[in-house]
Amino acid sequence: MQAAPDTPLLYVLRNEVGLHGPRFGCGLAQCGACTVHINGKAVRSCVLPVREAKGRVVTLEGLGKKHPVVEAFLEEQAAQCGYCINGMIMQSSAFLQQNPHPTEGQIKQALNANICRCGTHFRIVRAVQRAARA
Repeated sequence: MQAAPDTPLLYVLRNEVGLHGPRFGCGLAQCGACTVHINGKAVRSCVLPVREAKGRVVTLEGLGKKHPVVEAFLEEQAAQCGYCINGMIMQSSAFLQQNPHPTEGQIKQALNANICRCGTHFRIVRAVQRAARA
């Protein structure tokens, strides 16, 4: 690895490892596009120095196409431009691990800090509900 220890994990994942699920959105941990899992917890990788990324890091690629949340997002056509979808899927899958039978309000609260500019919020909520039923 060539990155300095204070390099954000996002840059290492994208530029050195070659993964493109996590995306750069705001660089301030406010939009969620860069979300990954570390030891099962959703984490914003744009502000996390690589030296602090201890444990199992999972990206969207690591979830795989057959993951119930990924399949639900595809079935509900929850992506429009697709920029936020990495964060929405990663946040949703971590959330469903903690709360496998959420209410609509709980889903909205869990995804409140993830920004979708296209406005597919209703489809995203339906996708999380579908994944919870799977």
